Amino acid sequence: MKYLSAACIVAVLSLTACSSGTESDSESGEKTTLTVFAAASLTEVFEDIAEDFTKTETGVDVKFSFAGSSDLVAQISEGAPADVIATADETTMDTLAADDLLAGEPSNFASNTLTLAVPEGNPGDISSSQDFAGKDLVVCAPQVPCGAATQKWAKQNAVTLDPASEENSVTDVLGKVSAGQADAGIVYVTDVARADGDVEEVELDGADKVINKYPAATVDASENKDAADAFVTFLQSDVAAKRLKDAGFSTP
Repeated sequence: MKYLSAACIVAVLSLTACSSGTESDSESGEKTTLTVFAAASLTEVFEDIAEDFTKTETGVDVKFSFAGSSDLVAQISEGAPADVIATADETTMDTLAADDLLAGEPSNFASNTLTLAVPEGNPGDISSSQDFAGKDLVVCAPQVPCGAATQKWAKQNAVTLDPASEENSVTDVLGKVSAGQADAGIVYVTDVARADGDVEEVELDGADKVINKYPAATVDASENKDAADAFVTFLQSDVAAKRLKDAGFSTP
């Protein structure tokens, strides 16, 4: 009995030592840095969502890389370190899924539609797609989700596009319009909302028939899968949904 008692004491001391080490690590102040690759159209709203997320997940810092979805997918395919990917359409995300570069099934958290942005005062006097002829129109490149949506919209509405330029992200399109370098640009409704009055919106006829769904997923190569899964799940929360709605996004 004395032998067993001594063994128990040793075991208890060992467990105490292990517990002490864990507490010390948690109190060290070190945080997990979560790298999120996200479509350019999500820039402002994701920064707000990240603030909400880190209030819940206090041990996590979120770092973003915003760009055109196709560029982000290409970077991950080439081995760029990322924990979460959020794209502006399902087709682009499917490229990563097909190459087994995702840790699980993507989940849609928002949707967006196209609209027409014109410079303040609408100097090109554009009121619909019928006014594109002879005007400097800027669109997204076809490989970018907003560009693919634009091509689909044009086909559905028998509109011939002759853009002055094709940009690699919707923010580049918005930038040219707000700077007065184009008469109009096809962007998302959320881009006009976040432009703070630098551009005006002209309704794009038939755009409500072309809806882009935004999916997010954990990257398979992530070294922070638990935190990445938590962020992807948080995008489905009521808190995130309100942020997205306030930014002009719709539910998927």
